Amino acid sequence: MRRFLRSTIGKITVIVLALWWFGLSDAVDNAYWNFRFKMVRNPAPSDIVVVSLDELREYGNAEEAALLLRLRRMMPREVLLDAKVKTGADRDADAALAAAVRSYGGDLTFVVRSDKLDSFPASAFRQPPAEIAGNARVAVSAWKTNFLANAVSTPTSITINRTVYPTVSAHLAHWAKPQAGMIYPDFSIDPGSIPAISARGLLDGKVPAEAITGRTIIITAQRSEPIAGYFGSTVTSPVPLDIAGAAALRKPFSVDLTDLPLLLLTLSALALIGRLGRYRVKVPAYAAVVALVLFLPALVRDYGIVSSPDVSICALILFGGLRLWHKRTRRIQHTNVSGLPNLLAFSTTDLGIGRDVVVAVIARYEEMLATLPASLHGEFARQIARRIAIGTGAEDIFQGDSGHFAWSEEARTLDVQSSHLEGLRALFSAPLQIGHHTFDTNIHFGLDRNEGLDTLTRVNSALVSANEALTNGRVVELFEAHRLAEAPWELSLHARIDEGLRNGDIWLAFQPQWSFKDQRIYGAEALIRWNHPTRGPITPDAFILQAERAGRIDALTYWVLEEAITAAVTINALGERFQMSVNLSAQMVDKADLVSNFAEIVTRRGIDPSLLTIEITETSSVRNRPAACHNLTRLRSMGFRLSIDDFGTGEASLAYLADLPSDELKLDRRFVSRIVSSQRDRAIVSNTISLAHALGQEVVAEGIEDAATFSLLGELGCDSGQGYHLGRPQTFASFRTEYEESLRRRRSSRL
Repeated sequence: MRRFLRSTIGKITVIVLALWWFGLSDAVDNAYWNFRFKMVRNPAPSDIVVVSLDELREYGNAEEAALLLRLRRMMPREVLLDAKVKTGADRDADAALAAAVRSYGGDLTFVVRSDKLDSFPASAFRQPPAEIAGNARVAVSAWKTNFLANAVSTPTSITINRTVYPTVSAHLAHWAKPQAGMIYPDFSIDPGSIPAISARGLLDGKVPAEAITGRTIIITAQRSEPIAGYFGSTVTSPVPLDIAGAAALRKPFSVDLTDLPLLLLTLSALALIGRLGRYRVKVPAYAAVVALVLFLPALVRDYGIVSSPDVSICALILFGGLRLWHKRTRRIQHTNVSGLPNLLAFSTTDLGIGRDVVVAVIARYEEMLATLPASLHGEFARQIARRIAIGTGAEDIFQGDSGHFAWSEEARTLDVQSSHLEGLRALFSAPLQIGHHTFDTNIHFGLDRNEGLDTLTRVNSALVSANEALTNGRVVELFEAHRLAEAPWELSLHARIDEGLRNGDIWLAFQPQWSFKDQRIYGAEALIRWNHPTRGPITPDAFILQAERAGRIDALTYWVLEEAITAAVTINALGERFQMSVNLSAQMVDKADLVSNFAEIVTRRGIDPSLLTIEITETSSVRNRPAACHNLTRLRSMGFRLSIDDFGTGEASLAYLADLPSDELKLDRRFVSRIVSSQRDRAIVSNTISLAHALGQEVVAEGIEDAATFSLLGELGCDSGQGYHLGRPQTFASFRTEYEESLRRRRSSRL
């Protein structure tokens, strides 16, 4: 059931049934029948003649008596008196009318009309005075209407005070069936074609007898009661409705099938057509359904069968609108020149349970496209998609921008899935042949296994992982669920850093640096720290990388430089030269405004640049080496000391020692921490110190955790060091206190 309700037909069914239930489709029904009966006009039965009293200036019982007597001499089949009869004003006239009525025997019928529409209580009917009507027959007229007061139906009989009276339509049609039923008027009867005679003309002898003889005569006058509307025409008298009802009873049937059978037929036909595969077959089939809905109700109405098309027309309108919307959506989702569905189409699919989302990215895809003519771009993407489909068995491959292709697969264990994608990568080891062009393809994969999340989120997660796999040179990168929880934090880091700088949550710690030669603390490294009010202490590695990604590393670096200068000025004012080290991200080293910004800061703060050491971190991330070397050379010429951080790891090795201008090397803690226990590490450190000294460099050892390591480094000729054995990172106030204490002790020892 849920599946049906999610389908197009299911949605339409729910909507149109709601429209039908609340009567909101009645406007369509009213418009349909108005149009139908304006287009189709049939003449009224010639055996019914209307005699209008309206041309008489005044008429009462005397005039009506004279008219009845005049008509009786012309031998009508029967007479219906549809005029209000009042007594008491003229007894002679009352007696004359009563005598005229009795003269007809059973061939005169009084018409009693309801003064209300849609509701027929006994109080709504005003019976003719008994002294006038005597034993004459009575027929009643009452109509049910739609929301615009157009007549819809009338019963064949109505019970008033336990007496059953035929309705005027049933009486005119000589309906003799005992069972009660409903009459649905034949509005194709043209009200203007009903034979009409003036009462004045009759009284003046201007109407020939053959116009009356053998016919049913209805004597009527314009009425003030509510008059139900007539589909396709405007009427000012209820008589045409009675005649249209009588005409309907002469048809084979008089039944209302309601809206539902046609609606069921329409929806069933639409559902069956939707299963047809060929578009050329669907179009005429849909046209046939439209024709069925528009013409079948009109055709069967000619046989007395009422079938309202309103909800079916609404269903067709909704279906057409949804089809156009889906067509537009598909057009949007298939905008790739390859004809492959795009990632928007993928994000709208229901993955179900037990499915992984995989995104593949082709390295240098856009470069390859640039070498191809535009006419081959689609073929290039299609060949990649075919190869993926062969290797994975996926039915649908979705194409994104910049060489991304996505699909879903049955979930496997991570090891099996990784091996499977490794095998798919091997499939791409064979070159792609596009026209006369041959391409080697390097493919990487992003994998999302977070079931329960919406498809769009999973596709975006796999995209992120694919790009990371490409950047890191890995075959497969898995998007872990915990990253989603961290995403809001990382994506709002810009604002959070600004807030942390304002309220002091972000601060500088200072770790002392020891000179083996001078046997004193000669400097400190300024280290950024973040104590978040709710997340607690955040390690630098956890937010520096995100700051780089968010474009906030420049602001952080310059803030650190300003704070470090303040600390350096304060410490140097105590008397001895003090060196302050500040970290500089590799992402900033090659920027054009780096040197000018540093120059502006030191000039404004009035500090000697030689008191500041700039440590270049993550040197492997330098993107533009020539620009980086140029900037560092200019900084060094201004007086700044330069240090290569984490020497011995990644690319911070001999190549950078040769390329980048520098004054010192910082030995990574991974080598320093093992020199006591590892002869190999001790040899590496010893030879690195010798090499640095040969190149005129000083050496700073990081990670000195114990006295043995500290002592051995001194023996190996290391220039300076830092680590927990010498002092932990601390607030400036604590650092200043300890520094001043060491300064007093050293001065006391000299005395």
